[in-house]
Amino acid sequence: MGGLSLFLTALIWAGGSGSGGLDGSNSTGPVTPAQAQVATPAITTKAAQAGAQIVSLASTTPGATIHYTVDGGAPTPSSTVYEAPFLVASNLTLNAYATLTGDKPSAVATKVFAPDIASGTLVWSDEFTNATGSNQQPDPAVWTYDTGNSGFGNHELENYCAWGSTAAPCDPANPNAYVGTDGYLHVVARQPAPGVFTSARMKTQGLFSLQYGRLEAKIWVPEGQGYWPAFWTLGNNIATVDWPACGEMDIMERVNAALTPDWNEGSVHGTGFTGDVGLGTLYHFPAGQTAAGWHTYGMIWKPGSVAYYIDDPASPYVTYTNPASLSRLSGAVWPFDSGDSAFLLVNLAVGGDWPKNPNASTTFPASLLVDYVRFYTN
Repeated sequence: MGGLSLFLTALIWAGGSGSGGLDGSNSTGPVTPAQAQVATPAITTKAAQAGAQIVSLASTTPGATIHYTVDGGAPTPSSTVYEAPFLVASNLTLNAYATLTGDKPSAVATKVFAPDIASGTLVWSDEFTNATGSNQQPDPAVWTYDTGNSGFGNHELENYCAWGSTAAPCDPANPNAYVGTDGYLHVVARQPAPGVFTSARMKTQGLFSLQYGRLEAKIWVPEGQGYWPAFWTLGNNIATVDWPACGEMDIMERVNAALTPDWNEGSVHGTGFTGDVGLGTLYHFPAGQTAAGWHTYGMIWKPGSVAYYIDDPASPYVTYTNPASLSRLSGAVWPFDSGDSAFLLVNLAVGGDWPKNPNASTTFPASLLVDYVRFYTN
């Protein structure tokens, strides 16, 4: 070790056993830098509709976790973790701060929202408009994709493909999700080779989420052995608490060919109520109607309740409430009032535990069509 190194070492460790520091003090250890403070979250907004705002939070401190409240209370480590932009369509005060292990928590950022929006107002939608003359990508600021052929916990057969994917068997020349020149979102199940199936599972995870209000979509589903179309939500906190603790709300879901009467199932899932122990209710279409026609599938989400309707929001066919709906389910935990917003999913599965496999009667390609997705204030 050279003389300069010895000198620097002495500077750092001066004041050790039996000796004073270079400045005459009695320091007993290494100099510790001041604790760093996490950067205060920035609150940014983007206009939605009728005065509603889509809110994003960000900290410039790498790895920081942002916690927030919307009731005016001070955020704490147990407050909701920010996972994705969320819609604000009511009067509220947002408080947010950021934490990082070993650092001092940030200061609290605050923003007051007072849009004064009337009940029943349309505050966000995707109308899937397309005036270009060719099929277009679904809005990438709203929609992303689950991909691959993992079976997704249900032994499904399809390979889910993103827009533009060139990973076989996906074919960008024949996309599985696109906005057509007819102004509809098309989610298409294809069979590019015997025993090989492609489709799409679109989601707004990480891009857009919402909480409490009336969510609906106008949908035409394909019906055939092995088809499993769905319009549903998952909680943003799936990234931290996993499924089913994040909560799942199934607004439109059915399988296989049309029955008489034809049907849709509206379900909710959470810890202690999944699968055969879940909460699901069948809606039977009126005589002469099937799911292979235009219908509006909707959910009315309020604190303590989730209701589903088809075509008429004034007449829900089922309402699930906390705690009444969970009373017979040992260990069930209601996940829909945790403070987290939910993201949207639209998909068309092929095969799986519920519908079983397609057969010779199943026609490919087949499309789930969506005219619009809309969200209204309660």
